[in-house]
Amino acid sequence: LGGVDGVAIMLDTKDPDEIIKTVKLLQPSFGGVNLEDLSQPKCFRILDTLRAECEIPIWHDDQQGTATVTLGGLINALKVVRKKIGEVSIAFIGCGASNVAISRLIYSYGANPALCRMVDSKGILHKGRTDIELRKAEFVDKWKLCNITNAEQRTGGIADALRGADVCIALSTPGPDVLRKEWISAMAKDSIVFACANPIPEMWPWDAKEAGAVVVATGRSDFPNQVNNSLGFPGIFRGTLDVRAKTITDEMCIAAAVAMAEMAEEKGLSPDYIMPLMDEWEVFPREAVAVAMKAQEQGIARLTLTAEEEFKYASAIIKRSRDLTQSMMKEGFIPEAEE
Repeated sequence: LGGVDGVAIMLDTKDPDEIIKTVKLLQPSFGGVNLEDLSQPKCFRILDTLRAECEIPIWHDDQQGTATVTLGGLINALKVVRKKIGEVSIAFIGCGASNVAISRLIYSYGANPALCRMVDSKGILHKGRTDIELRKAEFVDKWKLCNITNAEQRTGGIADALRGADVCIALSTPGPDVLRKEWISAMAKDSIVFACANPIPEMWPWDAKEAGAVVVATGRSDFPNQVNNSLGFPGIFRGTLDVRAKTITDEMCIAAAVAMAEMAEEKGLSPDYIMPLMDEWEVFPREAVAVAMKAQEQGIARLTLTAEEEFKYASAIIKRSRDLTQSMMKEGFIPEAEE
């Protein structure tokens, strides 16, 4: 998808310090590292430490990839319902690595955390959550969210968090009954629902629409508006590697999200089309350009390329990779995926 060669490296450890040490020792051999399957809360410490201390870009797709694609979809969903990012109330259902990272990126883009609410398994986050405060050294990000979100200090569960919200972003447990129709009906007019649990979303899209949601996104390819990490990281890595960037910043992720959103907008937005489809592969070189330009702007790129040069180079290498894969599948060197 991005024309990037990858090598899988498995580590026989769950110790954050061992993981950090291993990645730092391996970094001279690679252009970048994509971390996978790290549990919360250690995933935040591992990523933040490696981003600060490594000379190559370190990426955690569960956090950054999900956040980038979700932001890209949200940008266009808000355009469909004619609402502004700085004025909307967002209810984040689920407080795992993905939703914490999503919230951080969305706040960086311009959402007001004071208007937003986050829900974990014990209820809405607020300053009185002593269970989190007592472990704030471990759950640094979660405790910070207790203090910057939910200005009205609302308590309760999912239903209470959704009441009056403009947007629901759910990455919690598979449904379909995690979110209920009456809760969606209690949201603000022209609401947006991202129900992204896999393999079954927190609620079925048709139920969300019957309850009043205008735009509904899920993590599934058989429904409109698939929030798929693969829409983000191939183009982001392509642009990062092409200018030899030292890291992948939040600003680079936002640039990729905006590029993704702009491409979908050019094709024509609708409630059932807020982000590119996976076979609209031109999204990847466009993201690569946005990321490469932002890296140069931030002074973390080792090479200098114009937007035109990067688009031409990224398009060529991605097309070559796609053509090679299709030829190998046609000749039987790559077997068809099992149903």
